[in-house]
Amino acid sequence: MRIPNFRYIVAAMLLLATMINYADRLALSVVAKDLRTEFGMNEQDYGWVVFWFMFAYAIMYAGSGPICDRLGTRKGFAVFITAWSLAAIGHATAVGKTSLSAWRFLLGLGEPGNFPAAAKAVAEWFPVEQRALGIGLFNAGSSLGSALAPPVVSYLTLQFGWRTAFVAVGALGFVWLAFWLLLYQPPHLSKWITEREWNFLKGRVRPPEEAVAVKQPKGEWLRVLKMRECFTLIVARFFTDPVVYFVIFWLPEYLRKERGFDLAMVGKYAWVPFVFGDIGYVLGGWFSGFLIRRGWKWMPSRFVVLAAGSVVMPIAIAAPRVPEAWMAIGVICVVTFGHALWISNLLTLPTDLFPATRVGTATGLSGMGGAIGGMIANLGTGYLVQNYSYTPVFLIAGCMHPLAFSIIYFSLYRKRRNAAAL
Repeated sequence: MRIPNFRYIVAAMLLLATMINYADRLALSVVAKDLRTEFGMNEQDYGWVVFWFMFAYAIMYAGSGPICDRLGTRKGFAVFITAWSLAAIGHATAVGKTSLSAWRFLLGLGEPGNFPAAAKAVAEWFPVEQRALGIGLFNAGSSLGSALAPPVVSYLTLQFGWRTAFVAVGALGFVWLAFWLLLYQPPHLSKWITEREWNFLKGRVRPPEEAVAVKQPKGEWLRVLKMRECFTLIVARFFTDPVVYFVIFWLPEYLRKERGFDLAMVGKYAWVPFVFGDIGYVLGGWFSGFLIRRGWKWMPSRFVVLAAGSVVMPIAIAAPRVPEAWMAIGVICVVTFGHALWISNLLTLPTDLFPATRVGTATGLSGMGGAIGGMIANLGTGYLVQNYSYTPVFLIAGCMHPLAFSIIYFSLYRKRRNAAAL
């Protein structure tokens, strides 16, 4: 059986995997207040629980890229979704802060592999003018998972308890895995691709020899790390990823503490900002591809969307100052939309700048930068919230994307805009 435009089936699979990834990580934040009460934790204790997730996330984000490059996209993805799904289910056995932190640490070891594996799949299946759209489509799963988690987890918790909620969302990964192993191969090995689509992709995607498992030269990750392009992406994500981690891990807490929401209200309203994130992911990916089809070079097209995303982010500063809860949610909707525009193109840059044998490594190392930033930021958030308020947290969040854009512009764009690669 041949399926027309099978690359969009691949994109849908990647979207679903990312959706499950984010639903698994967001489940904790939905029930955080209840677990803090049950386990006797304060906000700073919760910050440490999130810290251990981010610590493991940073370690394995650096390692997951080389692992995916070595195993290949199909096997690499299967290994990581198995690991994080088992860890998500394991949360149901937590009996206190220590065991909860341990399961968060294991979840953090598994979840990073989603992103270098998905980026490799996009590089294998999508030509350059559609690549940001492919990245945007799979990243839309992060907002979709984040949007679904509050109503689903709150419903399951209210009906059956929080332990059942963790088991249910974790089990979804194994359903996805069965379909992945059935459907995914790179285009030249796929039994589902039509001859017409293969003729369209030949010469426009990564060549077959780059789309299979390869043995990396010793020290390859270190060579990639030393490249200016990779280091710039690491720094950019160090500053900007913590903003979305704050929304993921602290929005339900913020709504319950500062805006008077209960668990049912979190389920009803906390998903809304992530819908705007979905729109931003798809729009950001589509628009840079549209510019390329209109004759723009790939780098200027990416940077226009990066600029658009960064310029709206300072609105975050207004969130704690507006008088009504719906206004605060509206501000956070703009934040998730702007970050989605930003990240849909920032995550595309490794597929543009590096060969397929280094895409996973570069994506993983840059994600490590974001995870380290998130790790530090979550500890800082716990301290600021417990001792002061959410106001300085939103102030810092509003400044990060313009700062990161300036770094990318001067370190990467200006140095390459006159190069032949553009």
